[in-house]
This record gives sequence, structure tokens and C-alpha cells, in this order.
Amino acid sequence: MARPAPPRAAEQPLVRVVDDDPAIREAMLDLLRSVGIDAMGFASTLALLEAGLSARPGCLVLDVRLPGVSGLDLQAQLAAGGDGLPIIFMTGHGDIPMSVRAMKAGAVDFLTKPVRDQDMLDAVAAAIARDREHREARAAAARVAALAATLTRREREVFDGVARGLMNKQIAGDLGITEITVKLHRGNVMRKMEARTLADLIRKAGLLAEGA
Repeated sequence: MARPAPPRAAEQPLVRVVDDDPAIREAMLDLLRSVGIDAMGFASTLALLEAGLSARPGCLVLDVRLPGVSGLDLQAQLAAGGDGLPIIFMTGHGDIPMSVRAMKAGAVDFLTKPVRDQDMLDAVAAAIARDREHREARAAAARVAALAATLTRREREVFDGVARGLMNKQIAGDLGITEITVKLHRGNVMRKMEARTLADLIRKAGLLAEGA
């Protein structure tokens, strides 16, 4: 039995560590690399942004208090720009309001320095898993959108009616066509959307609605 091909470099997770303390930054990089996780370090959020956020999966490990743009400000900036990289925060001066703000904004974890190695590794594993799930969901939504783009205008109208839970007779009445014609369009929709069952078609309608 052939072994699966190893993931390409562009698909391997990359953890970006941002901390202005060189000792802490290098310790985090050493820890991550010791368990086979690719990692890069930056002294500031500006350095991170200047290097650019590649399309590689992974996560960010951010110190809350950084020179220039803080970790929390960067979190807000990335969210506004649509970047969904999961974030783990570290702080030596954390307080409850700060951690609540970070977690409400979607942070994976909020760790207080000195961070236990296992706590960091657990948080990074959770962040990478979350990123993988998000990427798979976006890819699935893009695939469904591409399939939907092949539908004719009338097929899309029938699809929308099915997604709303209408019967063929109701869809026919709404569109001013015969029930037999609805059935023909519905069959085309099932085929073009690669839906094996009605439940699968409804699920794909939900993915389209979420991406709208």
C-alpha cells in the first residue's frame, strides 16, 4: 500500500510568534520547533505586517503589550480585514477585562507569562485545528458557490424554493410554471449541485446563505 504524499511546504502549519522580548521569543520558537512545528519570530506587529501574512495555515502567538500596534489592536485590525488566523495571547500584565476582550474577539487562549510549555503546545494545537476547520469550511463554501454558478436563472429559483422547504406544487404556483417543469428543474439542480439527497441539497443551500 502506497504511503500518502507528505504535505507541501505551503500547506504545513506556520506559527508566527510576536514578542518584543528576544529571550521569550526565542524560547517559544525553540519549543515549537522541538515538536516539529514550523515557526517564525517577530519583535513587533509592524515587523509581522511588513513580512506579510502568507496563505499558509497556522496561527499567531501575540504578546498583548507590544511597541506600536498592540496585540489586541492587531487582532481587531486583522478581523476587520477578514484575516481569520487564530490568535493565542501571552501577557505578563494580564487582567480580567483584557482577557475577556481578547476571548470575545475570538482568541483561542490567553496565557499568562511565564507560560508552561504544555499549555502553549496545547493552545497551538487547538489553534491549528481551528484554522484547519475554518479553511475546510471556506473551501467547501467556495465549491458550492462554483456549482451554484452553473444553474440557470429558473433552476436557481427552484433551488431557492426547495431551500425554503416549499413543495413542488407551491414552487410551481410561485413561479407560474407547471409542477412537471418544477420537477425537471429540480432534477437538474440536484445533478448540477452534486447533491445525493434532499438533505445534502439543503446543507449546500445553507453554505451559500452563509457566504452571501
